[in-house]
Amino acid sequence: MDYRKTNAPSNTVTRDMMDLCKDTGNVYETVAIIAKRANQISVDMKQDLEKKLQEFASFNDNLEEVFENREQIEISRYYEKLPKPTLIATQEYIDGKIYYRNPAKEKDNINTAN
Repeated sequence: MDYRKTNAPSNTVTRDMMDLCKDTGNVYETVAIIAKRANQISVDMKQDLEKKLQEFASFNDNLEEVFENREQIEISRYYEKLPKPTLIATQEYIDGKIYYRNPAKEKDNINTAN
């Protein structure tokens, strides 16, 4: 996923929770959906960062030879400036890009239909 193409804000935004929970009808369920997606995004971002920084890893145990790598610093700064995973997940939820389902509700709907 390209995190630069997200239209999520880079800082915290106050949201009306009643608007967010229109689809689910439950504030806590909405927060749980956004939190699970934020965890997925966080894991993806961390794996991407580790993969990029792995190129710069030194495998010698000499503590005296610590040097700064300009490219490594730029990669780290890029990831620091990205919107937080929670903000990205919230924006995806608002845009309708998150697929979710509640098996308990589906089970209740099946039981009431019979």
